[in-house]
Amino acid sequence: MNIDKRILNFLVIIIFTFITFWWTFFIFHQPFEIYIVVSVIIIRMIASRFIFDDYSLSWSKASQKSFIIKSIVYIAAFFIYLPIFYGEIRFSFMVSELFLYLFTINFTMYMYYYLVNKSRTEKTKSVVIYGAGRAGIKLESEFVHSEYRVKYFVDDDRVIQNRSIDAIKVISKKKLIENISDVKLDLLVIAMPSVAKDITKEIYNDLSKYFKEIKILPSMDEILDSKDLSTQLKDISVEDLLARHPKDLDKEKINSFIKDKTILVTGAGGSIGSEICRQCEKFGAKKLILLDHSEYNLYAISEEIKDVETVCVMQSVVDANYLDITFRTHKPDIVIHAAAYKHVPLVESNIQEAIVNNIVGTKNVIDASIKYGVKKFVMISTDKAVRPTNVMGTTKRICELYAQNSNGNGTDIVAVRFGNVLGSSGSVIPKFKSQIENGQNITVTHPDITRYFMLIPEACELVLQAGAIGTGGEIFILDMGEPIKIVDLAKKMIELSGSENIEIEFSGLRPGEKLYEELLIDGTDCKTEYESITVAHPTKYDIEKLNRDIEELLNSDNKIGKLKEIVPEFNHQTNI
Repeated sequence: MNIDKRILNFLVIIIFTFITFWWTFFIFHQPFEIYIVVSVIIIRMIASRFIFDDYSLSWSKASQKSFIIKSIVYIAAFFIYLPIFYGEIRFSFMVSELFLYLFTINFTMYMYYYLVNKSRTEKTKSVVIYGAGRAGIKLESEFVHSEYRVKYFVDDDRVIQNRSIDAIKVISKKKLIENISDVKLDLLVIAMPSVAKDITKEIYNDLSKYFKEIKILPSMDEILDSKDLSTQLKDISVEDLLARHPKDLDKEKINSFIKDKTILVTGAGGSIGSEICRQCEKFGAKKLILLDHSEYNLYAISEEIKDVETVCVMQSVVDANYLDITFRTHKPDIVIHAAAYKHVPLVESNIQEAIVNNIVGTKNVIDASIKYGVKKFVMISTDKAVRPTNVMGTTKRICELYAQNSNGNGTDIVAVRFGNVLGSSGSVIPKFKSQIENGQNITVTHPDITRYFMLIPEACELVLQAGAIGTGGEIFILDMGEPIKIVDLAKKMIELSGSENIEIEFSGLRPGEKLYEELLIDGTDCKTEYESITVAHPTKYDIEKLNRDIEELLNSDNKIGKLKEIVPEFNHQTNI
């Protein structure tokens, strides 16, 4: 016959109350009055059940919290029943009975806790938790119910090193390496959700060879309070190892820039545009105008944005007439222009389309912004616009020139230049992941090729921060850290995947591709109030002449030649 666990719990409470009361009464030579015991049990039951819901607690999930709850209830009960039945508060009696009761009931509870849980799951694997803070301690309690036995806590805080948590020693990283044998341990969990990415990278580099698997907790913003932390652990990714967090991110500045504004985002469904929309929602935009020519991308981002009014405009920036209607109807305060063709080889194969979409599209959006009194226009540019070797970079350089030299008439027009973002559509990381998942060798164009990388959310936050400080005419450059060799990136991704049969093949540089990208031309940058953001010196170009040159470019049979005329530093690389 199955007995309800709550009834069993309550019966155990009654039994222990009788036993400890009888023993305490015996010690103090007091008559064992049954009505006193029954009265105390009722008081405790009411207090525990209706105030703390204690009798519904699962013994297999008992904790220090339940111990504290019981102590509060029982002490309160003593102060109620002792004066009633004895006319005074007898502290010696109270302390003795309290000690006996709490000792017996909690000893039984914790014995049940450990014996039952250990018998449920055989501990076949070992885990080391890096981080002995709140997250690490919570994870340790959750691993009790799993096949993992926590071998060590590791923490960099010397104050807590060589101490123990639940009989598990807290040691330093150096001590861990000394204690690990030649046999790899099963799992390392980096339980520091707020830790900087460079520390995660350091831990991985130092300890990865000692563990079969490494997992990390997501950031504090991503952790779901309603779920156990152990269910939210994720594999460490190349993004976690490459990403860098800007130290001078000014969220107050971004908030003042975005809050209560109507913002139009072009290319709203793309990798950059969609994250810009998320950030605008996060920082309290009043209204978002989502503009994109892709039906699916527009639908996807519109379904995601829930906390701000949105208007979906399925439109191409190339159509000036429709753009005019959109601006006249919605009257945006801020325009963030992320729409562009960015894939270098595809653009090399579709030069006319890239010129129209990138140059004419940008010109249309800037002209509409000025015409309808937009307060600030922010254009997303690229490191490929510096000394361009391909058509894509050259079209973006022309867009920069148009942005810089159109500034005025009450609209502050700025551009923000940065390198590759981790995980964007068309970038090497999704391509490498797909190749690894399919068991294919990874293809890298050249052993010496390097690129800058940044996480999409951080790049977009810095874009908004740059937009906030812009006064018009600037090209802002984001600090992307040190460039990374693509072959090293490929090696790291193979290592993280655990695949042993995947190799790297070199396919040769593609048309328009160069070995390294530049964010600045030496000696042409100025500092801002933020270390992560600098400003390129302006390039003067008569706007009327630029308009004529763009028109000639559209009608020219020699588009490469005309691009070189507008951007003299354009050194077209067709076959390297």
